[in-house]
Amino acid sequence: MAEARLRILGAGAGVTLQDAGRHGALRYGITPAGPMDPLAHATANRALDNPLGATAIEVSLGGLSLTVAGSPVDIALAGGDLRIDLDGRPLPGSVALTLRPEARLTLRAGRAGAWCSLAVAGDIAVAPVLGSTATHTRSGLGGLHGRALQAGDTLGVTHPRAGIGEPALLAVPWLDRPPKVIRVILGPQDDHFEAATLAAFLAGPWRIGPRGDRMACFLEGPALPARTHDIVSDGIAMGAIQVPGSGAPLVLMADRQPTGGYPKIATVIGADLGRLAQAQAGTRLRFAAVGVSEAVAARRAERTALEPAIVRTPLVRTEFPSEFLLGTNLIDGVVG
Repeated sequence: MAEARLRILGAGAGVTLQDAGRHGALRYGITPAGPMDPLAHATANRALDNPLGATAIEVSLGGLSLTVAGSPVDIALAGGDLRIDLDGRPLPGSVALTLRPEARLTLRAGRAGAWCSLAVAGDIAVAPVLGSTATHTRSGLGGLHGRALQAGDTLGVTHPRAGIGEPALLAVPWLDRPPKVIRVILGPQDDHFEAATLAAFLAGPWRIGPRGDRMACFLEGPALPARTHDIVSDGIAMGAIQVPGSGAPLVLMADRQPTGGYPKIATVIGADLGRLAQAQAGTRLRFAAVGVSEAVAARRAERTALEPAIVRTPLVRTEFPSEFLLGTNLIDGVVG
């Protein structure tokens, strides 16, 4: 049986394998993990006709460099506008291509966005843990040995498919999501805050702080005093905005803890989780309160966008590095 092998040449912090998440075990204290930007993850898989929740490589600002051995394989990248190049050729942020043996794909931090999903046309050969391959590094569950990817790792890809050929731009306008306004549903402990504090929360402005990882996003802005900063611990949903005793809120993300004892002033709606996750440190934003019906409609719109096949447009090569020119016959056809 043909197999492709992805060889990791270099990987920065936070590059992991993720599927849609380890759902259904939160009551046992098992964090779901899963992608930081669920829409980007689903989009990359949809571009290859994979199941939307299939295992993919999630690339952080730390970057990734890899090659493939054995069979060629199609890949798709979607999410943050990271710097991507194939053997030195720059590529756009949302792209699909056939990765051929020994070709080198490199992703680095770009001017916008923080996470990119790299989907593969085939099955990344890692064993599921509790029904999921999602990596949760703090508990050592899932992915490759429960840890982030690193140089020297090899990922087998069974049933690889290769038919795209040269790089093609993906028509995915739904991933154009400037993080200026993040929609939230107030609560579940918004009653722990005075009306003036709730107004300050919505007025902002807020800034993404320099601290942050797959567990939490720290916000800088007005202090949010509460009647009490201690509550009976309850479950934590992705996007929950906790306010500890310092009054400085944090948004809990994919690798959040299962329960928490600080009041949650609001929760980011599912459709805006990726919008927030892609905001780099220093980004300024504000929050807007919406109702459950708007949150549900936004989530349904995401799924509707992913129903038809994603259109691919071949890229026109406009740059020709010296290595390319030296390896090309520029005479035949010019003189007879």
